Amino acid sequence: MSKQTTLAKVITRFAPSPTGYLHIGGARTALFNWLYARHTGGKFILRIEDTDRQRSTQDSINVILEAMQWLGLDWDEGPYFQTDRLELYRGAAQQLLETGWAYRCYCTPEELEEKRKQALKEGRKPKYDGTCRFRTDFPEDKPFVLRFKCPEEGTIVVKDLVKGEVQFDVKELDDLVIVRADGVPTYNFAVVVDDATMGVTHVIRGDDHLNNTPRQILIYQALGYPLPHFAHVPMILGQDHKRLSKRHGAVSVLAYREEGYLPQALTNYLVRLGWSHGDQEIFSKEELIDLFDLKGIGKSAAVFNPDKLLWLNGHYIRSISEEDLADKVRPFLLRENLTFSEEKLVMAVRTLKERSRTLKEMAEGMRFYFVKRLEYDAKAAKKFLKPALVPYFTQLVSCLESLDTFEESNVEKCFEKVVEAHGIKLGKIAQPVRVALTGKTVSPGLFEVMEVLGKETTLERLRNAISYMEQKKTETFE
Repeated sequence: MSKQTTLAKVITRFAPSPTGYLHIGGARTALFNWLYARHTGGKFILRIEDTDRQRSTQDSINVILEAMQWLGLDWDEGPYFQTDRLELYRGAAQQLLETGWAYRCYCTPEELEEKRKQALKEGRKPKYDGTCRFRTDFPEDKPFVLRFKCPEEGTIVVKDLVKGEVQFDVKELDDLVIVRADGVPTYNFAVVVDDATMGVTHVIRGDDHLNNTPRQILIYQALGYPLPHFAHVPMILGQDHKRLSKRHGAVSVLAYREEGYLPQALTNYLVRLGWSHGDQEIFSKEELIDLFDLKGIGKSAAVFNPDKLLWLNGHYIRSISEEDLADKVRPFLLRENLTFSEEKLVMAVRTLKERSRTLKEMAEGMRFYFVKRLEYDAKAAKKFLKPALVPYFTQLVSCLESLDTFEESNVEKCFEKVVEAHGIKLGKIAQPVRVALTGKTVSPGLFEVMEVLGKETTLERLRNAISYMEQKKTETFE
């Protein structure tokens, strides 16, 4: 009963409901549609399906649009809003009434619930029994819905570009409601009218919509619309192979931004959840546009792996310039009211670029550079800032004070002098100095750290460490 029609220009769409944030699954759907439109030189439409007036909010619309923009998924038309298109749906509904494809149903919710219970009791599928299907009276004072008159026999074949041919027996379908009593269209009806009137040629969506497709095909045919191509992409599962949820990391796209992920890392990761091109893992956006095709979408569910996303984000952090990274990490530092010069920020980024996996992690890692008052990790201070080290620190400070140029080679010579004078190994003083300068035991290279801090701050922190150790000595004697 289906008929595929090929139009000259590919037109895809993304049609979220503004009842919450843009989540990972929705973002992947948007990405696939955007990439296919860009790959084919077609058009990508954004449509907001806001007919659920109780749950749709302007805040949700705003965060969806913001997330799309952050991911770089620009649209060619829209955003369109279904609430602005109600007259269009009314006209299509009237056409179905006049051609006999729809009818008024006056059954109350209570009556429908009773029918459902009776069907279950008798072991029948709990679908509408057609009470109003051939009704000829139309009481004016009684509310009604519009139902689609589904054929009573036959097979609908969905020629899916991902799953292949999928057959549905119409006996399994229902006379679904297409317009509610308040005049608002239901999803399956509105989406057909929208896609057809917007010229959508390819409907690319999650395979949880596959069961809606035969119903929609019938509505396409009843309204005389050409069918689009359907492509139902596999679901995304958590690592426990259950449907992706918040506990698996399926949070808002913008939450990933807040955690310091780069948009190019997230889009690269999302496209690999269900699509592949050989064994290649890392793609630029230009490569994706060039290579993306529906044939590369697999039939099996994809598994969301947060560790792989983290690895990929680290790759992208390492691949961009220190200046770009400085721009991106700056907001994370400003949240903590830290002050810094542009030069110092770029220098700090350089020391952490190879070891950071997120911008947030990088910001936390460089915090010690810019705090006015350094706090020591308690365990690190107890282990490494001991009174016996005061002579080493004192000599190091004296040598560093005498340097005309505070550069790595000269700083290293000061350490060598202390090591030689006291007959100790470098590690004996290097790790305590690290704690004195950073407050912790793990940091970028010690000489790199000192270069970023500069002579003045380095000496100030070393003197503070001497005072701290001398205070510990006094406390011990007391």
